[in-house]
Amino acid sequence: MINLEIESLESWSGVKDRPMIIAGPCSAETEEQIMDVASQLNGKQVDIMRAGIWKPRTRPNAFEGVGEDGLKWLQAAKAQYGHKIGTEVANPQHVELALKYGIDVLWIGARTSVNPFSMQEIADSLKGVDIPVLVKNPINPDTQLWIGALERIRGAGITKLAAIHRGCSTYQKIRYRNLPMWNMAIELKRLIPEMPIINDPSHIAGKRDLILEVSQRAMDLGLDGLMIETHPNPEKAWSDAAQQVTPDRLVEILGLLKIRTSSSSNVAFNETLEDLREQIDGIDRDVIEVLATRMRVVEKIGEFKRDNNVTTLQASRWDAILKDRIATGQSVELSEGFITAIYEEIHRASIKRQSEIMNNQNINA
Repeated sequence: MINLEIESLESWSGVKDRPMIIAGPCSAETEEQIMDVASQLNGKQVDIMRAGIWKPRTRPNAFEGVGEDGLKWLQAAKAQYGHKIGTEVANPQHVELALKYGIDVLWIGARTSVNPFSMQEIADSLKGVDIPVLVKNPINPDTQLWIGALERIRGAGITKLAAIHRGCSTYQKIRYRNLPMWNMAIELKRLIPEMPIINDPSHIAGKRDLILEVSQRAMDLGLDGLMIETHPNPEKAWSDAAQQVTPDRLVEILGLLKIRTSSSSNVAFNETLEDLREQIDGIDRDVIEVLATRMRVVEKIGEFKRDNNVTTLQASRWDAILKDRIATGQSVELSEGFITAIYEEIHRASIKRQSEIMNNQNINA
């Protein structure tokens, strides 16, 4: 595990016993729009009002944000309604301007966190500053790169630190805009248990009618908050219109969420859970023993192939195995995806071990 010695989310956000909520438009568009959404979010369960000021776009000539004027509008909304305000920064100049206008929370986007040079420049610009900083996971599924980005910000002396899980870009046609990659959030929580993780269902979903579903999944995993893009008129938004919700819909979503706890004081529940976990532990030991036995057979096959000058990969045999195991798994109500993921990993390990046997023999020869 990694100990970054950061402050708890509750200590700097004031949020306790519920998820922290960050809401506001994808982009600041006009002063009227910012004041409108600030008014509609007033008195709602929103801890930080967000708005994008600088928008990194895939191609030039798209709307890239209003720049410094938007910071003035956020500042005015804060003064009138008392909202804490947050925005994304991508370079030291953005940091300087955001601090100038009293931005309360900064976040660093996925297109920036993927670049260690950019992260270090931002980290250097934050030295001596006491402000919460949230770091989105990189656009590619690399947990270590995400951790590195968080470590750079912590290295600048920032102790009010949190991660934002927003999924990863993909060329595949899937139900969501981004691959959720829940395993990245789970792995980050395993490696840095103290790190608060805020989920960004807007960027994962890409469609407003999927935001509740993604938000609930985040709550089921025990993540610490949600960043939901909220616009007074989503259909006319200047960026990411399809994934934004109205303030009224935001309230509905938050009201429908089932918030989970990490533990229970129910004695009967804890006793039953402990018994079931002991059963799981015993089954896992059996699974490991079976896998070890399987690998020993794999080694014998590798030696046999080596001695007879046969390739490690037998594509037709692998195809037949996978189809058979999927069918067997489905007969006992295990999904195709689950069985495929397990056996692809087993097959990779088997090929690797056979290759090692062959290469060692060649070296010794």
